[in-house]
Amino acid sequence: MMNPYKHIIMKVKYYLGMLGVIIALSSCEVDNYEEPNAFLTGRIVYQGEPILVGQSEVNFELYQSGFGKDGPISVLVAPDGTFSSRLFAGEYRLALLDGQGPFRKLQDSIPISLPDSGTSLDVEVAPYYMVRNSQFTKNADAITATAQIEKILTGDQGTDVEKVTLFLNKTQIVSNNGDRNIAQADADVTDISNISVSVEIPNIQPAQNYIFARIGVKMVNVEDWIFSPVEKIDF
Repeated sequence: MMNPYKHIIMKVKYYLGMLGVIIALSSCEVDNYEEPNAFLTGRIVYQGEPILVGQSEVNFELYQSGFGKDGPISVLVAPDGTFSSRLFAGEYRLALLDGQGPFRKLQDSIPISLPDSGTSLDVEVAPYYMVRNSQFTKNADAITATAQIEKILTGDQGTDVEKVTLFLNKTQIVSNNGDRNIAQADADVTDISNISVSVEIPNIQPAQNYIFARIGVKMVNVEDWIFSPVEKIDF
């Protein structure tokens, strides 16, 4: 006697087989997907000097020309002012965002032609202030920092200093974010050309015989800080 379910079973096997073929073809398409192979690297600079910012605080956007490529690609600026992004070769526009960074942008957008071999460029901006001649010393159980804060933009384009802060951290990632410093102290900003500030070294666990320090400047009505280079201090 013929199995009444044989026809149904055959159909199920057929559809399962077709599903397997589709999955296999899809896997091949994934395996054959071409990855980006061109690197865009560079720096955010003022007169050739990198703009030093907080960790994961400042970004800009890239727009690629072509159908279906209108969405922006966000690129983070590293604390040392550098950036790097792996992209497909092509034509791009680099756009600095309003309210991003401790600076004013000089151009609305910058055209970039990115070959397969990659390219590098400096993006010139006008910072509100720059931290000059920062020095850090250990005195007893404290770190003392000195620096000069230079005002770059004046008049209607400029802004005032809100505060100058010395930050310490166990690692070289040092910024105003609470999880990126273990101690901090604000300086007297009466004379920004002669900054001096000290902060006690906290008890570090597990113990280590060094610490990292950095001076940051917060400006009125500007969200992002500008910083000195990070310095490692041994003790």
